[in-house]
Amino acid sequence: MKTAITEMFGIEHPIIQGGMHYVGFAELAAAVSNAGGLGIITGLTQRTPELLAKEIARCHDLTDKPFGVNLTFLPTFSAPPYPEYIAATDRLRRRQCRRFRMRRASR
Repeated sequence: MKTAITEMFGIEHPIIQGGMHYVGFAELAAAVSNAGGLGIITGLTQRTPELLAKEIARCHDLTDKPFGVNLTFLPTFSAPPYPEYIAATDRLRRRQCRRFRMRRASR
């Protein structure tokens, strides 16, 4: 099936996994991506930005398909280190941007 969503994300089916706290790990995200959808790792399920970076690397090992990271910004008395979590996603962001540019250039 070809839709704006499948074209935008380079996926086969217009299915995007929602961020799910405590279950949005690399295995689930990779399974959804390998099935043709867009898998999502839930960022704050990882206790530290370093663990998030490792989970992203693990997902890269499990799939060569696109996937994303959900970072939820909630009001809190003691906020997590959001800048460090964002930095942990930087490699994924750069890789996905390169794929997007290559797809657009090939049209």
